[in-house]
Amino acid sequence: MSSNKTPSSTPMTSSDASRIQSSQAKSGGDMSSGGFSARAQAAGATNSGSGSAGSGANKASGGGGKK
Repeated sequence: MSSNKTPSSTPMTSSDASRIQSSQAKSGGDMSSGGFSARAQAAGATNSGSGSAGSGANKASGGGGKK
């Protein structure tokens, strides 16, 4: 397995992670906490500056509550 410290030429964004999760869910892919979509979400959260992706659903969506 390769090191997680290797910089990529294009960082993962929350939008990228969302597309990956959607595609994986529609195709019946691995939606577990150790699956690719979960790792993409964590990378997107880290690269967007929000730290850990945690276990909450759709953290990047803004919560959806009334203001």
